[in-house]
Amino acid sequence: MNPEQLRALQAPLKQKYKDDPATALVTLRARAQATDGFVGKVETGKARPETGMHPAAGGDGVLPCSGDLLLEAVASCAALTMRAVATAIGVNLRSLRVTAEGDIDFRGTLGVSKDVPVGFRDIRLQFDLDTDASDDQRATLIRLTERYCVVLQTLRQSPRIGIRQ
Repeated sequence: MNPEQLRALQAPLKQKYKDDPATALVTLRARAQATDGFVGKVETGKARPETGMHPAAGGDGVLPCSGDLLLEAVASCAALTMRAVATAIGVNLRSLRVTAEGDIDFRGTLGVSKDVPVGFRDIRLQFDLDTDASDDQRATLIRLTERYCVVLQTLRQSPRIGIRQ
């Protein structure tokens, strides 16, 4: 896809959202259920990944845990966002790999210590690019990817989360 094709694809959407901001609000939905043996089944209306508990929480490690899925989501979103940004600004990426790593102290998850927070303490993204882009272009790619990556911004800005029965 070239920059003109991307603009042509997105221009009607951008105009629609400017004209009617309510149409830009989209609700994504995922459902999950836990089965016997600590296996979770995820339903998003698309492919259905199964999840399991991390070995540090007592799982067998055969299936990805929900933390793995979160890291996969941020890495995937960042990679797709960067590819779109590169296309939009005319930077050729021969290849792109985004690695996401996150640190969890399982003492919090398992209730061993109330002083230890539950969840990721740190998440790091590593961008490995094969491109002839200048240093300034690379910096722009990363800056715009950070700005427009939905999952990354969601993690940074902590949305309100409601819980219902």
